[in-house]
Amino acid sequence: MNDCIFCKIITGEIPSKKVYEDEFIYAFNDIKPEAPVHILVTPKEHITSAAEVDEKNSYLIAKCFEVIAKISGEKGLNGGYRIINNCGHDGGQTVFHLHFHLLGGKVFNDL
Repeated sequence: MNDCIFCKIITGEIPSKKVYEDEFIYAFNDIKPEAPVHILVTPKEHITSAAEVDEKNSYLIAKCFEVIAKISGEKGLNGGYRIINNCGHDGGQTVFHLHFHLLGGKVFNDL
């Protein structure tokens, strides 16, 4: 995807504050954090949204959650955290590359 901002972040075309990277997943700090810890965890493979997850790429979702568990431990989020995925325009998705928001470092009482 030539015009995908997250693809450009993953390849280093656009700078980011990397938190984690392996062959499948890239995680970086959100530029507009909504919590003391706000990290975006995304597969390196371009998947537009959760609506495009299928039997060929679903292992990447498991990898994302493995990374979320690792990062949350490293960040000391032992009391809990929130994971958010927005799917599609009506779901609030603004960057059309599948990603999960890992938010923590505060108590979340709202929905």
